[in-house]
Amino acid sequence: MQIDFSASERSSLGVEWELELVDQQTRQLSSGSNQVLRDISPKGDGQHPKAKHELLQSCVEVITGVCITVEEACADLAGTVAEVQAAAAKYDLALMCSGTHPTTDWTSQEITDDPRYRLLVERNQWLARRLQIFGVHVHVGVRSPDKAIPIVNALTAYIGHFLALSASSPYWVGSDTGLASYRSKIFEGLPTAGLPYQLSGWPEFEEYMGMLINTQAIQSIREVWWDIRPHPRYGTVELRICDGLPTLEEIGAVAALSQCLVERLDNQIDQGYRLPTPTAWVVRENKWRAARYGLDADLVVDRFGTLKPVRAALTELVEDLVPVARRLGCLDELYRIPHIIEVGASYQRQRRVAQANGGDLTAVVDSLLTEMRVGLPH
Repeated sequence: MQIDFSASERSSLGVEWELELVDQQTRQLSSGSNQVLRDISPKGDGQHPKAKHELLQSCVEVITGVCITVEEACADLAGTVAEVQAAAAKYDLALMCSGTHPTTDWTSQEITDDPRYRLLVERNQWLARRLQIFGVHVHVGVRSPDKAIPIVNALTAYIGHFLALSASSPYWVGSDTGLASYRSKIFEGLPTAGLPYQLSGWPEFEEYMGMLINTQAIQSIREVWWDIRPHPRYGTVELRICDGLPTLEEIGAVAALSQCLVERLDNQIDQGYRLPTPTAWVVRENKWRAARYGLDADLVVDRFGTLKPVRAALTELVEDLVPVARRLGCLDELYRIPHIIEVGASYQRQRRVAQANGGDLTAVVDSLLTEMRVGLPH
C-alpha cells in the first residue's frame, strides 16, 4: 500500500486542544457541542474552520492552522477559544481542560452523531463509550517521509517526559485513581492506541497500514491512535501522548518541547546521524512510571536500568534544547517547563485543591475552570 506524505519544508507547527463543556450550575460535563459549533460557524451549519466535534457532545476541539512559531500557534488557539467561550456562555456552559473530568460518570455522556464515531463505538463497544478523556496533540512538520519513522522511534525516549509534565487525570467518576494520568491507561484500551510499533522505515509503515486496512481492522490510517505517529496528510509527526492541559501557558511549553525535539532530530538525520531507537521495554516502563507517579517518577535512562528523576531529566533536556529554541523563537515557552515543575503539574494542583477542601472534587472543577480563564498559577 502506497501512502503519500505531504512533506513540510520546515518544522511547522499545529496544535489540537480538546476542551470540556461544563454546566456552570452542576459542574458536570454537558452536551452542548452542536449548539456551540452551530453558533460560531460562518454558515450556521456547525462547520467551523478551527473548531470541531469530538466523540462526546461535551467536547469541542479547537485547532490551529499551520503555524511557524509557538507564539503564533498559541495566539491562534486563543482566538478560537474566545469564540467558543462566548458561544458556550449563552447556554450556561464554561470551558476547561483536563485529562479526565473529576466527577462526571462516563455512562451519562452522549455520543456525537457522526458515521465515524458510530462505527468506532460499534467496533469497540465499552472501550469506546468510556473515552471520556481529553488531550492535547502537537503536529510538527517533517521534511521527508524517510525521516518520519526514525523520528517517531527516537521520540519514544521522551514519552515519559511529556506524560509526567502534562499529567492531569488523577480522578475518575469521583474517585482518586492513585495515578497521575488515568487518561493514558483508558486510551490504551483501544486496539490501535498506545505506544507506537518500532518500525524499520516508511516501507514497513505502509505495509503495516495496508495489512490493517485489508484485514478490516481499520478503515483508514486515521484510526491508528499511537502516542506518537506520522501524519501523512499533514506531513507531520504528531505527538498525542499529553493529557489535556488546563492553560495556554502549558500548551506553549509542550508545543515548544515538541517542536525543538523534532527539529533537532530532523537536523541530525541531515548531518548523517542514525537516530537511536530506544529499547521497547524501557519505553513501556517509563510510560507506566510517568502515568503512575507523574513528576515524582524515576525514569529508566538506558537498557542497563539506570534511573534519573524525571524532574532532573526535564530540566537537563530544556537546557540542552536552548540553542534549538533560540533558532525557532520559542525560548520563552520552553523556559516555562521549570516553572510548571515548580508550581506542580495539573494532577498535583488538582490534588492540592481537593485536600484543601476536604476532598470536595467540585472545588477541583472550579479550579480548572479558573485556570482556563486566568492561566497558570504563580
